[in-house]
Amino acid sequence: MLGDENNNDLIDLTSIDRAKCALLVIDELGDPAGTPLEPVLLPAIQQTAKLTKAARAAGMPVIFTNDAHLPGIDRELALWGAHGIAGTPEAQTSPLLDPQPSDYVVEKRRYSGFFQTGLLLLLNELDVDTLICCGMDTNICVKHTVADAYFNNFNIVVVGDATATFLVGNQEEGLEYMKVCYAAKVVDTNEAVKLIEG
Repeated sequence: MLGDENNNDLIDLTSIDRAKCALLVIDELGDPAGTPLEPVLLPAIQQTAKLTKAARAAGMPVIFTNDAHLPGIDRELALWGAHGIAGTPEAQTSPLLDPQPSDYVVEKRRYSGFFQTGLLLLLNELDVDTLICCGMDTNICVKHTVADAYFNNFNIVVVGDATATFLVGNQEEGLEYMKVCYAAKVVDTNEAVKLIEG
């Protein structure tokens, strides 16, 4: 039957080529003191820190897609108010993730990290075919980025406990949607670290 529990088995983690993986961190932003913009997001950011550390140690690309809105013209600001304004501390990667010069940062003005950005070109140049995704909000920027990843034929792994929602909908429903509609393999941080480390 369509949409049954077997959808999460479309990707076999043991068959993934680690050399073709990248860790994609979506909108995990924070102020210079390291405090998340919303306290409810702290547990997911702490889990993501484990992923970024493991990926760097394994030589796996770490890519941050960060809001970089332009005041006065970005349509998203009319819906959500001022947030993630380009060039402000609140539009930078959370210091809790210890960003490094070797990491990649892709600025975005819409929900999806792919929409009119250089992300697809970067992934092609890095010879990536599998994305290990985490971030927030689960039901907005993560979902839309994962959708475009699916449309562009990437294998998708979503790290559920390194992903969080606080604006729209329910965390479990958001993860289930990506599993059913975009063939995402939903795992926890421990499973993702094992994949990253090989």
